[in-house]
Amino acid sequence: MPCLRNILNPHSVAVIGASDSVVKFGGRVMSFLIKHGFSGQIVPINPASEQICGLKAYAAIGAAPGPIDVALIALPARAVPAAIRECGEAGVRGCVILSADFAEAGDEGATRQREVVDIARRYGLRIIGPNCLGFINPGLRLALTSSVALAAEPMPAGGIGLISQSGSLMASLISHAQDTGAGFSVAVSVGNQADLEVCDFIEYFIDDPVTRAICVYVEGLKDGRRFLDLADRCRDAGKPLLVVNAGRSEAGARITQSHTASLAGSSEVWAAACRQHAIVLLDDPEALIYCAHFLIRFGPPSGNGVAALSPSGGTIAITADRLAAAHLRLADLSPTTSSALHDIVPTGRPLNPLDIGGLARERGLSAARRAYELLASDDDTAALLIVVATTPELDAKVRAWAELALAMGKPTAVLFPPGALVDRARSILRELQCPYTNRMDDALRVLNAAIGYGTALRAPRDAPIAPINPARVAEFGAPSSALTETEAKELLDTVSISTARAQIAMSEADAAVIAGAIGYPVVLKLSSRTITHKSDVGGVHLNLRDEQALRSAWHDVQSRGTALTSPEKLECAVQPMIVGGTEMIVGTKWDPQFGATVLVGAGGIWAETLRDSQVALAPVTTRQALDLLQRLRMWPLLAGSRGRGAADIDTLVEVVVRTSWLAATLGPRLQELDINPLLVKSRGEGAIALDARATLLPLQL
Repeated sequence: MPCLRNILNPHSVAVIGASDSVVKFGGRVMSFLIKHGFSGQIVPINPASEQICGLKAYAAIGAAPGPIDVALIALPARAVPAAIRECGEAGVRGCVILSADFAEAGDEGATRQREVVDIARRYGLRIIGPNCLGFINPGLRLALTSSVALAAEPMPAGGIGLISQSGSLMASLISHAQDTGAGFSVAVSVGNQADLEVCDFIEYFIDDPVTRAICVYVEGLKDGRRFLDLADRCRDAGKPLLVVNAGRSEAGARITQSHTASLAGSSEVWAAACRQHAIVLLDDPEALIYCAHFLIRFGPPSGNGVAALSPSGGTIAITADRLAAAHLRLADLSPTTSSALHDIVPTGRPLNPLDIGGLARERGLSAARRAYELLASDDDTAALLIVVATTPELDAKVRAWAELALAMGKPTAVLFPPGALVDRARSILRELQCPYTNRMDDALRVLNAAIGYGTALRAPRDAPIAPINPARVAEFGAPSSALTETEAKELLDTVSISTARAQIAMSEADAAVIAGAIGYPVVLKLSSRTITHKSDVGGVHLNLRDEQALRSAWHDVQSRGTALTSPEKLECAVQPMIVGGTEMIVGTKWDPQFGATVLVGAGGIWAETLRDSQVALAPVTTRQALDLLQRLRMWPLLAGSRGRGAADIDTLVEVVVRTSWLAATLGPRLQELDINPLLVKSRGEGAIALDARATLLPLQL
């Protein structure tokens, strides 16, 4: 993106609202530009001063010597539109707007934000922000930001490209990188994304030769599909994309809306999108830096076996527990590795995790080196965890482990205990640019993230193949957007999903005739566009074995339904009673950021109680559908266990695939669909949709 390259790598910068006072935003920006030694042209703009920070000041951007690559605006919000117009007339290429009180502040601010963007577009000028903290480019020694984190020196330079919707969080991560030895190609705060947005910066970092990993803190995407396309480009470029997505809870979503006027998406859909596109999804911003630094130095692990060592037996015991709790698999060491390790430590000592403490002093350092070499060389060891503890020759051992890790290229997480005793060892790792963490939680996050990323990279990238007639699906319509069960089942017919046929009865007598024709036992259900969970209101009667039972059920449903909806007459559906199988739910929902999604999980009355479900972006392949099923807690039940035969998994997979294509084909028209329950019978016997509901927007003619 040429315009962004000019903005992030400028030869000249102007500060509109510049000041000598570091109490003011414009004053801090000026002080940091000078403090960190930006070698390009710095142009202060302030009509009240002739000189600022020892540099000639100008009354207006139009009076300054050009060309100006980027101007930072530190003015009250009401003054920003005029400033943008002046920048456009002066030929400025881009503006960074620190000012707040735009879209995040309500309708008036949103109107002002639209005005600013309209003005900028008339002049071909691009905007970062508003409501942001600017950016840094350590390679240029450029700190175009007002963040107090830049009071510290030096700026941390490295291969991480950071994009943050939060300015303060960007500043915290800059400080965090300074402490841990990580560094940035560029770190940018995007604020409200009025013009340039998260995806623009990802695209820039993909092509940037200095950037080796891309970290994103995001509260809401402008274009979810573009984001996923860029994630695939990151994968192809060998640049890990790491994301923390805020607003995943109801409270978090409210905060992000008031913070940067962002629309937060479903946490389940976010997780599915990241899993399908090899994005490292994290729940902690600091972990972005830890994990990115780790992947830059070591790359992704080639498998999932973990070996651990420490010079402390108690620490190793705790480490074993924590690895198990984090669902990290201990590497199964070969007999050759085990035999060699027993030459170092006593025969009765467990080898993974390995306690290398308590050895004779003269053997300590050499044993520490040899133990690492053996563990790292084992075929099943994909990554190592070194838990540092008090030990003789601590600094020398840490240096040896780090040098071996970097030389062998074996992904290695180093965990330091708290306290000043290991400060020297930390500084050694910073000098070597070897990643480390200070908390077990962070070390486990790094290992899980790196192993998960490697697994995603190795996953097949097969393209979904449509098993349906798109035209038949696209032409489906209904008299109302809230489909009845019968209409929803007709929709399923368009993708050849088997359904239990229900006939509508307008009266008690009709119901008796239909039931007689079907043959008892039957099911009687309230037919309604407005009542979603019919069983919750007593609107479903199962296993009616004769006409008397049917008529009694009819009166019960009528009395309950009338109390809820108050019509003179209610319709009921009569269908065969079908038993024998596992009740599942298969559904779809339209996500505002990522589009069509598909869900599969435990169904029937337990769907919302057990909450055992998995989500994917639609459409899915057969392999992806099977992967969703295998992620369910109930998978052993489906696969067959404890004397129970396997369910018809092939048919269930096919239903998930066809439902996903139904959602993808109808797009935003199909707001949601639930097949619940889908009765999955024994292997080879198929599956049948017993009930269904859907919200389908009208055809646009």
